Amino acid sequence: MPVALVVVITVVDVVTPADIVLSPLLVIAPTTAAWFGAKPWTTAGIGALAVVAQVSIAWRFGVLPSRNSLVQAIAIAALSALIVLFCVVRDRRSRELAQVRSVAEAAQRVLLWPLPCRLGPLQLASLYLAAEDEAVIGGDLYAAARTDSGARVMIGDVRGKGLPAIGEAALLLGAFREAAHQHAVLPQLAAALERSVTRHVADFEPEDEAGERFVTALLLEIPDDEPVIRMTSCGHPAPFLLGPDNAVTVPNLHPAPPLGVGLTGLGDYALDVLPFDSGNTLLLYTDGVIEARDRDGTFYPFAERAAQWSDNTPEALLHHIERDLLAHTGGSLCDDIALIAIHRGSVMNQV
Repeated sequence: MPVALVVVITVVDVVTPADIVLSPLLVIAPTTAAWFGAKPWTTAGIGALAVVAQVSIAWRFGVLPSRNSLVQAIAIAALSALIVLFCVVRDRRSRELAQVRSVAEAAQRVLLWPLPCRLGPLQLASLYLAAEDEAVIGGDLYAAARTDSGARVMIGDVRGKGLPAIGEAALLLGAFREAAHQHAVLPQLAAALERSVTRHVADFEPEDEAGERFVTALLLEIPDDEPVIRMTSCGHPAPFLLGPDNAVTVPNLHPAPPLGVGLTGLGDYALDVLPFDSGNTLLLYTDGVIEARDRDGTFYPFAERAAQWSDNTPEALLHHIERDLLAHTGGSLCDDIALIAIHRGSVMNQV
């Protein structure tokens, strides 16, 4: 296209009357090349072609030695040089951005291990959407662990954003992956995670944020041979239970305060046991979903939209929610979002 522009402008300038001067428009050619992402050397070549075209037009009209023609040629050459410099800076920043994205993706794979598609009779799918521009990780977190008799799952939300939130998320994920196999009941697991978070906060919490660092978390235990689900909430929103006929139920949990506020006794954590029959889907989420708004300030109707796709597989369910949520918010998120869909297949004894 830039070469075609040079040819068209040159031909039109030659065939039009001498008092109509179109040759200054030749600078559009290198500008167009840069706009479409041409490499610096390609853009420089287009700029040189534009200068040659300017000189040819001046020669055609017999005004090549004139001061005006010389100034026009110099101006096109100077503008082309500036455009080439822009291309060099653009390409350098593109390489830096690609490197940052690569590091962020590697960090996400280390921090948020992909959840397995299956854990015993359970089908799982997960989704993470970071609010920070060009980021793929943030303060929301999730993890799953296979135990001898079932599966344990955690979803959480660190207060705050940026690197401090990511550090606390990494700490909690590491603590869960180790403690999930060491404690018989969820209240014990919650107490162990509380001690880990409290130690971290005591060692690394800035003085100006004393008492303001905490993590909401929801711990789940799903046995293989019982159609139930056990939950301990540490200040985290209750999940949605999607049943037949697009039914959506919100369990009535008894949440304890978030992790990191100093609770240490087992009696501080309640264990809620709810039915989880075959064919049902549990949808876990962080508050970024329910707080998402459109341009008019209307909250995303999460429960209503999730009910529409309750018969889908976990992966398809999250795909529909992601697409619908981004359409509702115009692609702009105010907070990180984490989602987990857990579908219960046939209840069976696992060997």
